[in-house]
Amino acid sequence: MKPLITLGKLITLFAWGVMLYNLVMPFEGQISTILNILLVVTCVMHGIQVLIFHSLFKALMELNAKAHFSVFLFGVFSLLEYRQAVLNKMQ
Repeated sequence: MKPLITLGKLITLFAWGVMLYNLVMPFEGQISTILNILLVVTCVMHGIQVLIFHSLFKALMELNAKAHFSVFLFGVFSLLEYRQAVLNKMQ
Protein backbone atom coordinates (compact mmCIF):
# COMPACT_ATOMS: atom_id res chain seq x y z
CA MET A 1 0.00 0.00 0.00
CA LYS A 2 2.92 2.34 0.72
CA PRO A 3 4.04 2.54 -2.95
CA LEU A 4 0.49 3.41 -4.05
CA ILE A 5 0.23 6.15 -1.43
CA THR A 6 3.59 7.55 -2.55
CA LEU A 7 2.51 7.46 -6.21
CA GLY A 8 -0.76 9.18 -5.30
CA LYS A 9 1.12 11.89 -3.42
CA LEU A 10 3.41 12.49 -6.40
CA ILE A 11 0.46 12.78 -8.77
CA THR A 12 -1.31 15.12 -6.34
CA LEU A 13 1.80 17.27 -6.01
CA PHE A 14 2.03 17.47 -9.81
CA ALA A 15 -1.63 18.53 -10.00
CA TRP A 16 -1.05 21.25 -7.39
CA GLY A 17 1.99 22.42 -9.38
CA VAL A 18 0.01 22.68 -12.62
CA MET A 19 -2.87 24.53 -10.92
CA LEU A 20 -0.55 26.98 -9.13
CA TYR A 21 1.56 27.52 -12.26
CA ASN A 22 -1.65 28.44 -14.06
CA LEU A 23 -2.16 31.27 -11.53
CA VAL A 24 1.25 32.77 -12.37
CA MET A 25 1.38 31.98 -16.10
CA PRO A 26 -2.18 31.30 -17.32
CA PHE A 27 -2.59 28.73 -20.05
CA GLU A 28 -4.30 29.65 -23.31
CA GLY A 29 -8.04 29.31 -23.75
CA GLN A 30 -10.59 27.58 -21.57
CA ILE A 31 -8.06 25.35 -19.80
CA SER A 32 -7.01 28.30 -17.66
CA THR A 33 -10.55 28.83 -16.41
CA ILE A 34 -11.02 25.11 -15.80
CA LEU A 35 -7.77 24.93 -13.81
CA ASN A 36 -8.78 27.93 -11.69
CA ILE A 37 -12.13 26.32 -10.89
CA LEU A 38 -10.36 23.04 -10.16
CA LEU A 39 -7.98 24.84 -7.79
CA VAL A 40 -10.88 26.30 -5.81
CA VAL A 41 -12.66 22.93 -5.67
CA THR A 42 -9.43 21.20 -4.61
CA CYS A 43 -8.83 23.74 -1.82
CA VAL A 44 -12.39 23.30 -0.52
CA MET A 45 -12.26 19.50 -0.67
CA HIS A 46 -8.86 19.29 0.99
CA GLY A 47 -10.02 21.77 3.63
CA ILE A 48 -12.94 19.45 4.39
CA GLN A 49 -10.50 16.55 4.60
CA VAL A 50 -8.44 18.49 7.16
CA LEU A 51 -11.59 18.92 9.27
CA ILE A 52 -12.35 15.21 8.96
CA PHE A 53 -8.74 14.39 9.87
CA HIS A 54 -8.84 16.63 12.94
CA SER A 55 -12.15 15.28 14.19
CA LEU A 56 -11.26 11.60 13.68
CA PHE A 57 -7.61 11.51 14.68
CA LYS A 58 -7.32 14.05 17.52
CA ALA A 59 -8.15 11.39 20.11
CA LEU A 60 -5.86 8.79 18.52
CA MET A 61 -2.63 10.69 17.97
CA GLU A 62 -0.89 13.98 18.60
CA LEU A 63 -1.69 16.39 15.79
CA ASN A 64 0.61 19.19 14.72
CA ALA A 65 0.66 21.79 11.96
CA LYS A 66 2.80 19.55 9.75
CA ALA A 67 0.17 16.80 9.86
CA HIS A 68 -2.62 19.23 9.02
CA PHE A 69 -0.62 20.73 6.15
CA SER A 70 0.16 17.25 4.82
CA VAL A 71 -3.53 16.37 4.76
CA PHE A 72 -4.35 19.68 3.05
CA LEU A 73 -1.65 19.14 0.44
CA PHE A 74 -2.11 15.43 -0.29
CA GLY A 75 -5.72 14.84 0.77
CA VAL A 76 -6.89 11.26 0.99
CA PHE A 77 -3.38 9.88 0.52
CA SER A 78 -2.25 11.45 3.79
CA LEU A 79 -5.45 10.29 5.47
CA LEU A 80 -4.67 6.73 4.39
CA GLU A 81 -1.11 7.07 5.66
CA TYR A 82 -2.19 8.35 9.09
CA ARG A 83 -4.93 5.71 9.26
CA GLN A 84 -2.34 3.00 8.68
CA ALA A 85 -0.06 4.52 11.35
CA VAL A 86 -2.91 4.51 13.90
CA LEU A 87 -3.85 0.92 13.05
CA ASN A 88 -0.23 -0.19 13.42
CA LYS A 89 0.01 1.64 16.74
CA MET A 90 -3.10 -0.12 18.07
CA GLN A 91 -1.82 -3.61 17.23
